[in-house]
Amino acid sequence: MTSPLLQTYARADIEFEKGEGAWLVTRSGERYLDFGAGIAVNALGHCHPHLVEALTTQAGKLWHTSNLVRIPEGERLAQRLVDATFADSVFFTNSGAEALECAIKMARRYHFAKGQPERFHIVTFEGAFHGRTLATIAAGGQKKYLEGFGPKVQGFDQVALGDWEALEAVVGPQTGAILVEPIQGEGGIRTVAPEVLRRLRKFCDERGLLLILDEVQSGVGRTGKFFAHEWSGITPDIMAVAKGIGGGFPMGACLATAEAASGMTVGVHGTTFGGNPLAMAVGNAVLDVVLAPGFLEEVARTGLLLKQRLAALKDRHPGIITEVRGEGLMLGLKLGVPNTEFVDEARANRLIVIGAGDNVVRLLPPLIIGEAEVSEALERLEATVAALEARASAKGAA
Repeated sequence: MTSPLLQTYARADIEFEKGEGAWLVTRSGERYLDFGAGIAVNALGHCHPHLVEALTTQAGKLWHTSNLVRIPEGERLAQRLVDATFADSVFFTNSGAEALECAIKMARRYHFAKGQPERFHIVTFEGAFHGRTLATIAAGGQKKYLEGFGPKVQGFDQVALGDWEALEAVVGPQTGAILVEPIQGEGGIRTVAPEVLRRLRKFCDERGLLLILDEVQSGVGRTGKFFAHEWSGITPDIMAVAKGIGGGFPMGACLATAEAASGMTVGVHGTTFGGNPLAMAVGNAVLDVVLAPGFLEEVARTGLLLKQRLAALKDRHPGIITEVRGEGLMLGLKLGVPNTEFVDEARANRLIVIGAGDNVVRLLPPLIIGEAEVSEALERLEATVAALEARASAKGAA
């Protein structure tokens, strides 16, 4: 049967009826271990009781009012984010792309308000992914996302990460900011070294540039810190957040220092649904769990265990897995076989993993997993790798 949905996804022929923790269940009762978490969205797994309670309680009271009035739960969530981060203010959105759009507009508006409207250019890095809007595909710079959508939105200059000469050459009187992911997610779980982030921070400070971090995928506990940039000891001026902050509910946020946000005055930006009471209730519930004592330390511990087990798997099967990447529970396997084949074979072994650029598969499990789920995942990965090796061997023999 032809689906009435726009055909922009190559969807796997599988349907899930319910979820529980790190598990997804089909209508026929087959259980899949979910190491994709909706692409790092279901940070606390499926149907976490605290999130379910928060959402259903709020749903019985109030869904939407608009941002023309105060939303107390939104103010509470914003204050909690400010208290836990570098930021002085927060703007809530519905998605990561919207959070990035806000960050881009904020950076441009900052320099405009300072009397330098020509400083609207933002330097980004090869392999980046910042969203699917016209501005964010221009920021990402990847041809496969830009092709067919007309002239590229102006104001984005891209260089290779770590090429300091190229960065120096591209920065000029037109440059207002640098935008970077501490760990490139869609780009292949490519971690920006702490010393590189520190050098970028210094580079921006010396030239009056704003440093914008895209922590849509790497944030909200994913790496074992509240945000991944904390490993480097630096802070940004602006940061885009989404995915895990809603625990599965559509939600994003743009965080900023008072200085960086100084140009964002009444009327210059807005949203209809961003910061609605339902999203705010869930966001607060997520922080209740993620910011609880010991939670992030347990994520780091479990992430290290998983990474060690994956390294041993690589050593046993170097022809299939050539590298283990990432931090915490944001991990990637660089492959010696097409990552599409690996994703399909893992699914056949009832394990959900996510493809990425640079022929990588991402392992992005819920942050609530423990040793039992790690062991179960490794068994299914072992079966996946063995099947791919057998297939490669059969091809070689033929």
